Amino acid sequence: MSQALMPLYARAQIEVERGEGVWLEARDGRRFLDCVAGIATCSLGHAHPGLVAALTAQAHKLWHVSNIFRIPGQEELAEKLTGATFADLVYFANSGTEAVEAALKTARRYHFAKGNPERIDVIGFAGSFHGRTYAAINASGNPTYLEGFGPRLPGFHQMSVDDLPALAEAIARPTTAAVIVEPVQGEGGARALSGEFLLELRRLTREHGVLLIHDEVQSGMGRTGKLFAHQWFPGAEPDIMAIAKALGGGFPIGACLASAEAASGMVTGVHGTTFGGNPLAMAVGLAVFDVIAQDAALAHVGAMSDRFYSGFAALAARYPDQIVETRGKGLLMGLKLHANNREVMALAREHGLLVAGGGENCVRMLPSLLITAEEVDEALSRLDATLADARARGWGQVDAASAVAA
Repeated sequence: MSQALMPLYARAQIEVERGEGVWLEARDGRRFLDCVAGIATCSLGHAHPGLVAALTAQAHKLWHVSNIFRIPGQEELAEKLTGATFADLVYFANSGTEAVEAALKTARRYHFAKGNPERIDVIGFAGSFHGRTYAAINASGNPTYLEGFGPRLPGFHQMSVDDLPALAEAIARPTTAAVIVEPVQGEGGARALSGEFLLELRRLTREHGVLLIHDEVQSGMGRTGKLFAHQWFPGAEPDIMAIAKALGGGFPIGACLASAEAASGMVTGVHGTTFGGNPLAMAVGLAVFDVIAQDAALAHVGAMSDRFYSGFAALAARYPDQIVETRGKGLLMGLKLHANNREVMALAREHGLLVAGGGENCVRMLPSLLITAEEVDEALSRLDATLADARARGWGQVDAASAVAA
């Protein structure tokens, strides 16, 4: 491995060479069924022909211009996004964490513009992940990501999703500006928040004039079987939403969506980007949207999710010494394990299956939204082999009666 790279990643020893659909091929010829998909990013799989065509056509015309000019692709994609959501306005960035930064700035700027500059507090939740920029790590509050980067930014607080009375008290404070929440916590362990919680959060924030931010960077763009996860619960829609990942199908893109009221403080000059919304990203984003937003595509996600969860239930019954519980929503899936999740991830690679890690000792499976039934079955078969291997190695917490029954 090159010594010229900052050692920021515990990289698996796979030199990826090419991909097609849900399959990745390494330089040494090994093939892997990819249930990581760039961490829920390659929404249409690898080398999707429609995305290749869109990117190639745009690359022959124009790559980049400044946002001081009109970029037609931005206007077209913004119209599609606002037409499909609560939002009136869109700001394009390059990544999920940039979209989160824009969302946080939009919320604080709203209160400033309304004559309430004291309203800066942002409430986040334990187990959340909003990206790696400075405000984003403060919004999440994970000590691992904060350590060594100086003092914490003021005005960021974390609550528990399981303590509604404390949350209600915090929202009612006169200095509270916004609440930021993931409808499905991804990095936190594929934890799907209930509709009751999301609706009550919406009620409380509206009652106290607090803006509600949804981070749908991982759960958005069809991942749960709806275009956005909060759409499972009518009335839960936020004031501001950060999206990215699947919107670009593997190409860097992020977006902050907002109602006209929530974005009323975002006037000329208060925020901006050099590369965000560039013509290449917009061409790909439009192609992705036109595939994922189709009813048939969303129904397919639901069907493949049901197939996965049926398989997980069978595996949980067969391997109670390995699987604690299954989690998630749609094709944002998690398995909480007894054995160390990182060791199981490495073992899965030996069986040709790529899975991601997650909080609370989970492994996550985040495949292409276009995965076929046959590929789902193959993924489950390889997961079965992985769990059998883990058991053979003595991993996990074996209950004698369950082990005999299995």
